[in-house]
Amino acid sequence: MSTVETPTCRDLRNYTTLRLGGPARRFVTANTSAELAATVGDLDAAGEPVLLVGGGSNLVVSDAGFDGTVVRIADTGWDGATVQAGQDWDAYVAATVAEGYGGLECLSGIPGSAGATPIQNVGAYGCEISDVLHSVELYDRTTGEVRTLAADELGFAYRTSVLKGTHDGVVLSVRFDLREDGLSAPVRYAELARTLGVDVGDRAPAAQVREAVLGLRRSKGMVLDPDDHDTWSAGSFFTNPIVPEERVGVVLSRIADVVGDDVSVPRYPADGGVKLSAAWLIERAGFTKGHAGRGGRVSLSTKHTLALTNRGEARTDDLLALAREVRDGVVAAFGVTLRPEPLLINCEL
Repeated sequence: MSTVETPTCRDLRNYTTLRLGGPARRFVTANTSAELAATVGDLDAAGEPVLLVGGGSNLVVSDAGFDGTVVRIADTGWDGATVQAGQDWDAYVAATVAEGYGGLECLSGIPGSAGATPIQNVGAYGCEISDVLHSVELYDRTTGEVRTLAADELGFAYRTSVLKGTHDGVVLSVRFDLREDGLSAPVRYAELARTLGVDVGDRAPAAQVREAVLGLRRSKGMVLDPDDHDTWSAGSFFTNPIVPEERVGVVLSRIADVVGDDVSVPRYPADGGVKLSAAWLIERAGFTKGHAGRGGRVSLSTKHTLALTNRGEARTDDLLALAREVRDGVVAAFGVTLRPEPLLINCEL
């Protein structure tokens, strides 16, 4: 059976990597996928608002908390290419690499749980979940049934899927297509290729790629460390903006007016337009690493401008104020609106 926590366990700052968030009215832990499906089904039948929490790495919860029941997803474990939704993601990646599999190594060091990865099509260093996902088992809240959806049914796009922005499906487990030769997927990210000493498109031992990725993430404060406030974050707070094709010329002209014609603007092909670097835009709009928000309680990471961090005594309102400052500054400078990557619970920008 799922277990109800004591009132002292309801403070959601204890369950998010930002260490922010007020109390939940009720808090339940589901220890198996069967418990998870049954618990959510019972709460839905009772008309109770539900918030699912795994690793808490993609959540910004208001200071007021959540007026409903939080269900903590605690079903862990894996069997080869299939992993339970509540399993710590990086521990699973480490295990697949140690067991001689390749495919997930570029996604090393990402905090959170395995079940969250397909929802927003998690990606890093040239790899996305959509590149390696086989299928997802989920509890369908509209029918009360457990279903399996293949990768091509999930509507994957940049940092999104049909599962994002809806509460209809609860991920129970995820299955991946892993390589059995111990080699990585082709290395697509130039910085990673340079670190490994290989050409873009080459493959390398998955263990070697994992260590290189972890090193790069640590240098940017993107590997959780309780003693490092730069990691008290939700990772990249803003997604890289995709500028529609018809506006690309206008935006690039505006950027040139601000930073100069001779500056190379990082840009990448994307469906319907051009993807720009959010971190690059933030920095050129005048927000440097370590830029402080209210009272110094929040700041941009001292290692990476794309992470908004809790310096130890912050409230969610402090973080949101800093996010608005950065978003509005980029709009004023370049006419580009940055969108938040984490889910905002009972709050908004």
